Amino acid sequence: MWPFTKTWVPIVGIDISSTVVKLLELSRSGGYYRVESFAVVPLQANSVVERNIANVDAVGAAIKKAVQNSGTRSKFAAVALSGSAAITKIIQLPAKLSDDEMEKQILLEADQYIPFPVEEVYMDFQRLNLSPKNPDKVDVLLVASRVENVDSRVEALKLGGLTAKIVDIEAYAMENAFQLITDQIPNYGEHQTVALVDVGATMTSFNVLNNNQIIFNREQVFGGKQLTEEIQRHYNLSYEDAGMAKRQGGSGLPESYAREVLQPFKESMAEQIKRSLQFFYSSTTFETINTIILSGGTAAIPDVAELVKEKSGVDTIIANPFSNMALSPRVNTQALTNDASSLMIACGLTLRSFD
Repeated sequence: MWPFTKTWVPIVGIDISSTVVKLLELSRSGGYYRVESFAVVPLQANSVVERNIANVDAVGAAIKKAVQNSGTRSKFAAVALSGSAAITKIIQLPAKLSDDEMEKQILLEADQYIPFPVEEVYMDFQRLNLSPKNPDKVDVLLVASRVENVDSRVEALKLGGLTAKIVDIEAYAMENAFQLITDQIPNYGEHQTVALVDVGATMTSFNVLNNNQIIFNREQVFGGKQLTEEIQRHYNLSYEDAGMAKRQGGSGLPESYAREVLQPFKESMAEQIKRSLQFFYSSTTFETINTIILSGGTAAIPDVAELVKEKSGVDTIIANPFSNMALSPRVNTQALTNDASSLMIACGLTLRSFD
């Protein structure tokens, strides 16, 4: 089993994306958080392919560099799997069962829930609430992933000088980080339906929360890499130079960049989000999203929130989980501000220190 660990040991959140490794460490005093350590390190090309680690050594080296650059002293880490690498199901079991009894029953019935042999997966479960339809039953969240998905992340952390304390799921890490931004939306998220849209390098994760809990998750292939590739094609640049130009907001590119390349990409991004909204409405009984929150590196593109609001008709803001946090003197304030919207998963992971 792979545990939902309860610990007070400081844990750094390590978010391994398709293009970078992000490290974040928080401390807490009373009800207030402080950013203790932070680093973002680029990954060697094709180290992570379709959200799976293809080059463990390269990812481990990037983690090691992030640890060194951040100055963290923590030796423990939380890391996450993408939703596509995990199976999550809500099952019902007798409420009277102890955790040990529940584990034995899940193992006996595993083939009903998981399309792989039990010896090829790691599994864990979490009691939720009593079933509203049958008080003798309890809803149980069952999570499973192929062994290689977990082991590759654990090994990369080890190569980086860290011990894996928790292996989470990205959507649940996002849900955990959501508590840091509820003051930016009406009624602190209570009785609200919120779309938390994380636009990464290659994948967009569309998560819907109702009353601050995830009720819907969908991933689609779309991300900032498409903008990089369009800059590369349009201006005949190397991929590395195109990526640098993108990160610098088009600095050094012709004046036509904003009109001919950036604006069409923003339009495409807004249309992708609009289609995800429509898919959510058609797949559920919900008819309204109150707020859209954009996260991920692509969310930092100027005016993208305004365009998403215009296309979707829904109030849209950019996630900033650090708006009410103090910063350690060793944290680069400007760098953290620039990367704030892309650190939601890392935030959710390091918050596991305080579970």
